[in-house]
Amino acid sequence: MRSGAWRLPSISRPDPVPTAAILGTGLIGTSVGLSLQNAGWRVVGWDPDEAAVAAAFELEGINAVATGRGQAIERADLVVLAGPPSAVVADLETLDTAALVTDVAGVKLPVVRAAGHLSHFVGGHPMAGREHAGPRAASAALFRGATWILCADATLPADLSRMQEIVTSLGAIPATMTAAEHDAAAAAISHLPQVLASALVQVAAGDEHAIDLAAGSFRDLTRVALSEPAWWAELLIANESEVRRMLRSLVDILDVWSDDLEQGAVDHVASRFREARRVRRTMAPPVVAVGVVLEDRPGELGAVGRALAASGVDVRDLQLRHGPHGGGGLLTLSVRPGEAEALRGALSDEGFELED
Repeated sequence: MRSGAWRLPSISRPDPVPTAAILGTGLIGTSVGLSLQNAGWRVVGWDPDEAAVAAAFELEGINAVATGRGQAIERADLVVLAGPPSAVVADLETLDTAALVTDVAGVKLPVVRAAGHLSHFVGGHPMAGREHAGPRAASAALFRGATWILCADATLPADLSRMQEIVTSLGAIPATMTAAEHDAAAAAISHLPQVLASALVQVAAGDEHAIDLAAGSFRDLTRVALSEPAWWAELLIANESEVRRMLRSLVDILDVWSDDLEQGAVDHVASRFREARRVRRTMAPPVVAVGVVLEDRPGELGAVGRALAASGVDVRDLQLRHGPHGGGGLLTLSVRPGEAEALRGALSDEGFELED
């Protein structure tokens, strides 16, 4: 942690290290700052919320704090707009810089329109996040392996190529599409699930026993309902036409499910489950799940860590299902098919009970 003065120092000569200005030091902005520093950048931050930018500096997500937006961007080679969508649009409308500018907003059409006057702009959206907001939830590892959308609308090829290089250096996987294509896809796989998670919680809350009985599958389905409400409300409104189109599509599909259930059409219902499972399996490489029973005692996760190190496996996913009142639970580790036996052996050597 840092202490002492944290204002942006004056610079009398060009800095040989590339400089990025981050406008908005919440979860994503601070994570971008951490990642850029690991890739060799100097990062200056600004946020209208002084507490947020101070926290980002304290956590070393930025190297220096600017006293205003203008000071942040005056020496920047890259400007990253990381505020809410409305703030990004407002910043773009008055932004005047020859630096390469990008953003991280979850809706792209209004952003790209607002950036039309800039000579170097590439709209962006990292498909990564957490249910917790603010700089203290930031991580330099947030973007590793994540898809990072870059919009090709009215973008110079050299600028797009540069952003692809930057995104790759942060551990993300760049993917190029138009702003309209992004907003339609994001509505389906990000915005609609956010609405659905909240709706599922609302439905369950109407039953006096349901919430107390909620276990792994319901918790997984509704995890994003823990996300920052105001930020998501603004994002959904900004993409309202695509979100409403996806909601209508979902209602139509649910009506068909309802009709099949009413008619007792077992074959139709089973067919829908099979098709959903087939598509879901294409979303990730095949894995084998290894279940580990955790006891309510100190050192359990440390022992799991030793087993992982000893086995040398590549963990593709993990899930922890807690015991009903906090004590212990079941940890499920997903690994490549050829590595499951090595992991099972290492866990058994640590004395763990494995789920069949």
